[in-house]
Amino acid sequence: MSGLTHFDEQGNARMVDVGEKAETDRIAVAHGFITVNQEVFEAISQGTAKKGDVLGVSRVAGIMGAKRTSELIPLCHGLMLTKCTVDFVLHEESRSVEAVCTVRTQGKTGVEMEALTGVNIALLTIYDMCKAMDRGMTISQICLLKKDGGKSGLYEKDSGSRGKDHD
Repeated sequence: MSGLTHFDEQGNARMVDVGEKAETDRIAVAHGFITVNQEVFEAISQGTAKKGDVLGVSRVAGIMGAKRTSELIPLCHGLMLTKCTVDFVLHEESRSVEAVCTVRTQGKTGVEMEALTGVNIALLTIYDMCKAMDRGMTISQICLLKKDGGKSGLYEKDSGSRGKDHD
């Protein structure tokens, strides 16, 4: 199991020891989409959903999810986040909402999982708030767009592929 840091020599799951690592500024950005029917898209974009401000509630839910990642993913370290934002882009042509989560910390391990969790929770909240109007909503293309900091340095997903398969 060499190369897989969450397993010991016997193949047992373990939390990685980051005690000797240097603290560095860390950032991660993730995104994903939820495709909805016309009724839901209009309710979200016009702010007329019966359950209230769909994007406002989903933004707070995404931030809360990012903050609680270590409680959801068993081998994640608990991190003190210094920034977490969830932003939305409405894509009228595809009737989809793009959620983008940006997370920062200064620490010994990265915040990729926090950014990915924030996106998932934000999109799931949109689904929850709108499911009475459309049970066929589809969540897709959740991925890491960027991470920086630490020993491995900068990673950026090919900008030409961002959302390309979605539209």
